[in-house]
Amino acid sequence: MLASNHKRILRNTGMLYIRMLLAMAVSLYTSRVVLDVLGIEDFGIYHLVVGFVALLGFLQGAMTSATQRYFAFDLGESGGKDLGQIFNTSVIIHGLLALGIAMLAETAGYWFVITQLTIPPERLSAALTAYHLAVVSFSVTVITVPFTAMLMAHERMGIFATIGMADVLLKLAAVLLLMFIGTDKLIVYAWLLLTVNLIIFTLYALAHKVLYPNIKLRFQWHAQQFRVMLSYTVWNTWGNLAAALSGQGANVMLNIFFGPIVNAGRSVASQANGALKSFVLNIQAAINPQIIKLHASGDDNQMQTLIFYASKYNFFILFTLALPVLLNADELLKTWLVEVPPYAAIFLQLTIVASLIDSFSGPLMTAAQATGKIRLYQTVIGGILLLNLPICYILLIKWREPETVLTVTIVISTIAFIARLIILKKLIQLKIQSYIKTVILRSACMSAVAIALALTFEAHHGPGIITLILNILLTIAISCIAILVAGLNSKERKKLGKLINNVKNNLLR
Repeated sequence: MLASNHKRILRNTGMLYIRMLLAMAVSLYTSRVVLDVLGIEDFGIYHLVVGFVALLGFLQGAMTSATQRYFAFDLGESGGKDLGQIFNTSVIIHGLLALGIAMLAETAGYWFVITQLTIPPERLSAALTAYHLAVVSFSVTVITVPFTAMLMAHERMGIFATIGMADVLLKLAAVLLLMFIGTDKLIVYAWLLLTVNLIIFTLYALAHKVLYPNIKLRFQWHAQQFRVMLSYTVWNTWGNLAAALSGQGANVMLNIFFGPIVNAGRSVASQANGALKSFVLNIQAAINPQIIKLHASGDDNQMQTLIFYASKYNFFILFTLALPVLLNADELLKTWLVEVPPYAAIFLQLTIVASLIDSFSGPLMTAAQATGKIRLYQTVIGGILLLNLPICYILLIKWREPETVLTVTIVISTIAFIARLIILKKLIQLKIQSYIKTVILRSACMSAVAIALALTFEAHHGPGIITLILNILLTIAISCIAILVAGLNSKERKKLGKLINNVKNNLLR
């Protein structure tokens, strides 16, 4: 990786990995417990109504990326001269945003939940209570964004990871408490998660006060800054709205066509896939500030080099972890869950394939946002992502197969990735041929070698927990070998060897 930045990125990634490993372990355990305690129907209902709130909160994603972009850009361009002004403007905007989301959710969203979603009549009252609490909880999350964005822009991943681990442990405590409560567990679970979000907001606010005493929260109106950030957000909102509709909207369609039982299978698949994606997202979180700061300082050549490395390594890491899950989905779900919802295995496999395609795109999205010229990018990519809904609807009417939704998602993700490459060529003069040669072809060759060897191994073993563990470990080892042989060039292999030697020497001291 870049000589001047790789140590910082590795250190920050390490911090985020510690947080992520704890979060993943707790998430997998809590998903098992919550599914068992709530039951498949209530589990599907909860994730449906929470997912619908997330659909209404597409604006949060737009403002999150906008806030992080402006913080990091100001640090790269002027060393943070205008951070106070940007922070206070972002707090005002996020406060208004939280209020707007809550109003939209409690009017149009409420109408949609009670009239369009398929919820058993005897569970409607509990589902609506959980929905209202989810709206409040989501509003708190929106208000937290400027505080998390400040930490991320300054690359204070240690503090971010520590608060993240507190969040995970509090949610674990909430789930354990849920097991001993005799009243309506769906409502209690929503109350507990709201309490956790309020505690986490308080921790972020305290961290900001201690770390950045000069950046005080003042409700001052900066009209020019507001207009600049709002203009950026308007176009960014389109892309986030499209992504929200493509993801959560598909979940709503599954509910309309097949009911909450199928939603439970989709929720399980999404949580398992989220655990895998967290490995990539943590690397991306550590790299994003560097991409933005390099562009702000005018060093686009190094920025492109970082984009190439990040895209390829994102795929390598996700593929290494995803391949054993793809090959052993049924066995893993049976081992993980007390009762496996219908379609969970095929949903998980298809979701992982879509995530593998999307893993290339994270650095490209960040590079587009770094330029600030996102009108063309968000218009085109948002339009492509929105095609997911009408296509899925038409195909579901024709075939009535739940897998159709995720199959279409895979195709749309591929088209969107190609469009990103073309648009980035215009925005940052991205060298598409070099990207294909360095990233795509290397990844394809590595994948082909790993899959062929893994399938050969799988064919010679039967069922059983010991065999499952051996299959997983050997598949991961095969992927690592395939990366070394087919994924990395000679220069990268030498750098990796030096890195391993440095780590080994440090551990032996």
